Amino acid sequence: MSRTRNTEAATETILRHWREAVPNDRLAHLVKDATRALVRGLSMRLAEHGVSFGHWSFLRILWEGDGLTQRELSEQAGVMEPTTFSALKAMERLGLVARRRVGNDRKKVYVFLTPKGRLLKSRLVPLAEDVNAIAMRGVKAADTRAVLLALIENLARDEQDKRMPSTRELARLGARPKSRPRKSA
Repeated sequence: MSRTRNTEAATETILRHWREAVPNDRLAHLVKDATRALVRGLSMRLAEHGVSFGHWSFLRILWEGDGLTQRELSEQAGVMEPTTFSALKAMERLGLVARRRVGNDRKKVYVFLTPKGRLLKSRLVPLAEDVNAIAMRGVKAADTRAVLLALIENLARDEQDKRMPSTRELARLGARPKSRPRKSA
């Protein structure tokens, strides 16, 4: 079976799942599948230019504001610092970014786009716009955008009084021995 047929079959399976098997399933799962399709569509196009989706995320941030620290870049990308460090090492090897210390603070490493990294913006942004246009065929963009922004805002408000435990804290919670009922004499 060709790759195109495999992709079409996978798409049909996902659509059948949503339309027939679980038409009232949770919104989070539907959004996750939509996100996966958007990421896949963009990833295929980025690959033609030798850019991974992970690098795309960092490039987008740097195109908006060059010269961020690695920590700031991690925070804006929503990933852990070791992930950022690995991605930046690879991007540096590809000639997309340069990392350097500025001033007297030896701890802070700043990330700057190279001319090659800056030039990619004019080539890659239109690819993302194409994927968005394809995804939105037959859909009112303004309505969709308003709904997604409302979801994000509502969930962010809900989180205000809550704290996300770290992975380490969750592991400790799961490792606690469960109390066992005492045996009666």
